[in-house]
Amino acid sequence: MAQKQNPVGPSQRQQRVAELVRHALAEVLQRGDIQDPVLGSHVVTVPEVRMSPDLKLATAYVMPLGGQDEAPVIAALERNRKVLRQEVARRVNLKYAPELRFRRDETFDEAARIDRLLRSDKVQRDLASAPRDDDETDPPAGD
Repeated sequence: MAQKQNPVGPSQRQQRVAELVRHALAEVLQRGDIQDPVLGSHVVTVPEVRMSPDLKLATAYVMPLGGQDEAPVIAALERNRKVLRQEVARRVNLKYAPELRFRRDETFDEAARIDRLLRSDKVQRDLASAPRDDDETDPPAGD
């Protein structure tokens, strides 16, 4: 019997395992268990991990603190992928240790882009010319 795929988003199990993997990766990177000069000289945050439906692939979105030296940090994580996978497998009790992929976290860039849009002259002009809700309200009933 084939299992139905949920087009809405990740399952609760995927989210739970992703959060466990995220915590394990963050702990390994914070404690400095990986002997790499690039990773040793940067504080790396792991804001999100996404798991595949079969839980065999974990995509970790990472960002060095301050956003500096992103490419060398991601390259160092890719170089140390096997050791990181072993450490995650040791900390997270799963049938299979997930294969790790590392991607640059772009949520901060997206938030900055939206902020720039909201502060643009065109949006400010539209907000200034829009009628206000409190001008159009009816007087309270029962007076």
